[in-house]
Amino acid sequence: MPQTIAVIKGDGIGPEIMDATLKVLDALDCGFEYDVIEAGLGALEKHGTLIPQASLDSIAKHGLALKGPLTTPVGKGFSSINVQLRRHFDLYANVRPAISFPGTRSRYDDIDLITVRENTEGAYMAEGQSLSEDGETAVASIKTTRKGSERIVRHAFELARAKGRKKVTAVHKANIIKSSSGLFLDVAREVAKDFPEIEFQEMIVDNACMQLVMNPHQFDVIVTTNLFGDILSDLCAGLVGGLGMAPGANIGKQAAIFEAVHGSAPDIAGKGVANPCALLLAAAEMLDYLDMNDKGTRIRTAIREVLESSREEVTPDLGGSGTTETFANALVAAVSR
Repeated sequence: MPQTIAVIKGDGIGPEIMDATLKVLDALDCGFEYDVIEAGLGALEKHGTLIPQASLDSIAKHGLALKGPLTTPVGKGFSSINVQLRRHFDLYANVRPAISFPGTRSRYDDIDLITVRENTEGAYMAEGQSLSEDGETAVASIKTTRKGSERIVRHAFELARAKGRKKVTAVHKANIIKSSSGLFLDVAREVAKDFPEIEFQEMIVDNACMQLVMNPHQFDVIVTTNLFGDILSDLCAGLVGGLGMAPGANIGKQAAIFEAVHGSAPDIAGKGVANPCALLLAAAEMLDYLDMNDKGTRIRTAIREVLESSREEVTPDLGGSGTTETFANALVAAVSR
């Protein structure tokens, strides 16, 4: 029975990079079927909600979604669509690989690390946030649980074991935030004992930021809490050329959503110059998740080959003179060889 994927094309450049990505997936002969669902600004205009119930039902039914960038309207009354999806499906693990590719604007050319971020609690919990009536005082609580800490750290170690990684670094601020960050670190130490073959390291978040800039090669898999993970994963994207090369996976027990983590870039929407690499790399992560690792590797290899040898086919942000379509066509040719 073929695997059906719920597809959210997204806002802005989303439809363009999604079409390119699906073209490459089809060339790999994955046998996928697609259920295109609505979310974002188009859904808001048509249905009065950013995420219609029918779309949530589709993701729940198939347990798998591939998502383009979505725009959350600015202003009160609108919460992040990504956060809503993560909470609704309890997608507790946010996995962000950062891998160097040729032709990108970056200071390093041999980065290969993964950030594993807790996705459902911590500083981003909506509960406990308040603003005083006079507007002078804002209060927010940071909630960390043993359950949440254990499952994210265990996910990081299991991912490291599955991918043959050698080290996991737990990033924290337990020296100052002794309660919530201290609990996370205590649990990380406990879980690390179950994986004696993997080196365990702990590092304070401010030092981790400095070390990532000075010597990123010392890291392999980073595991951390929600806020720190949000910041560190973007920092790591900067090491490999920016968010245009940054895929993301949001994984839970019952569902997984794979996405390009960059924005919808409305300023270039419809111009045919959007770089599809982040969504393609997210698709590669999805293939790994489905135990189709050889096909995921073929996408990554194709991107590398095209960036190295077909500069005229790639998009301008990567130094080429091509379009989203020419880039996709070159990738289709590469994966078909």
